[in-house]
Amino acid sequence: MNVLIAGAGRLGTQIAQVLSAARNEVTLIDSDDDRVAELQGRLPGVLLVAGDASEPALLEHAGALTTDVVIATTGDDEDNLVISLLAKRQFSVPRVAARVNDADNAWLFDARWGVDVAVPAATPLISLIEEATGATDTVALLRLSKAGVDVIETAITPRSRAVGRALGEVGLPEGTVVATIVRDGQPTVPDPAIRLRAGDELLLVSHSATEQEIHAAFQ
Repeated sequence: MNVLIAGAGRLGTQIAQVLSAARNEVTLIDSDDDRVAELQGRLPGVLLVAGDASEPALLEHAGALTTDVVIATTGDDEDNLVISLLAKRQFSVPRVAARVNDADNAWLFDARWGVDVAVPAATPLISLIEEATGATDTVALLRLSKAGVDVIETAITPRSRAVGRALGEVGLPEGTVVATIVRDGQPTVPDPAIRLRAGDELLLVSHSATEQEIHAAFQ
């Protein structure tokens, strides 16, 4: 699946990491040049593009003509609506999802503005990806590809035996990798040397492990 994400904040970056780890082609756009430069090298497999996603020329440059899904996750509802409208009307993107930052604006996020799926800001990450991509097989797990790749979330609590241990010291089930660690609200590159802390949230990609097996490795 070819996915174009507008907005490289926490949410957009997390979605990009998860979808890329699940073998999707992902392009992430942000208007902040410094933010894009900061993310260079931190998002393996993700194409980063600096520019305003509400500009048709930028969207076309980023691959909107061949994308399957556009996800507008900026912190500005007006931008998300413009991006959605351009994606649907000018580039005929099959599926367009947009984040609703202000609940009072929710009524605008519909087909008139090119929005197939309107997602409230408080929607959990896994549910958001499910809604945006049209995936339906989630019971705490999200199936993202025909290869049988699942994304599983787990959190490190103060009682977790993984607290203080290096990520590389945690024995993971076969065929499982850590896609990202969210710490203090920011996605962190899952370096094997990083020591896990209470409050860390991990997103893992696996071909075969169950949710229970993943939790058991950390708890």
